[in-house]
Amino acid sequence: MSATDTIRRYFDAFNAKDTEAMLACLDAEVAHHVNEGQVRTGKTKFAEFCAHMSHCYEEHLTDMVVFEAEGGTRAAAEYTVNGTYLATDDGLPEANGQTYRLPAGSFFTLKDDKITRVVTYYNLADWIRQVG
Repeated sequence: MSATDTIRRYFDAFNAKDTEAMLACLDAEVAHHVNEGQVRTGKTKFAEFCAHMSHCYEEHLTDMVVFEAEGGTRAAAEYTVNGTYLATDDGLPEANGQTYRLPAGSFFTLKDDKITRVVTYYNLADWIRQVG
């Protein structure tokens, strides 16, 4: 399986709201680098993050473009996050169903067809402007 295939399965699972299928794409010790947040290590921490996000946000990704580096150990994706802010997230503006649309990107490291590192970036100031 190519890195592109693994990344597409990961994002297909995200859009299907299927955390278990996302977890199946990850290495047991995955390093999850969240935009403007702490690095979380392991599938348990990743699942906890997904549960929190599902509580606070309804998101669907579109305009997906996946890039793969030679050798299949690195990949990246660019996409648009289409979301609704459902519940107030700690330290952020109050939620009242605001919608948002953000360009975003993720970088990946892979080994043995599993994602070992996920780094996600988006413009937090733009998101705050949209929901504020």
